[in-house]
Order: sequence, then C-alpha cells, then structure tokens
Amino acid sequence: FGGVKESGIGREGSSYGIDEWLELKYWALGGMGEPL
Repeated sequence: FGGVKESGIGREGSSYGIDEWLELKYWALGGMGEPL
C-alpha cells in the first residue's frame, strides 16, 4: 500500500487482494464527490 502503481495488486497474488484493492478504490472515489 502507499501508491497507485505500486498498490495492492500483485502483492497478494490472488483475486482476494485485488478485490480488497478495488473495494478501497470504490470507497475512496465514492466519498470524494459527496458534500459533507
């Protein structure tokens, strides 16, 4: 963790790691456009 290109993809070596990364990305992008 700590970067876009060096993110969790490939570190776990399984779809589980990618799924977690995509979920993190989804939450990060989803929370940016909403007013607080």
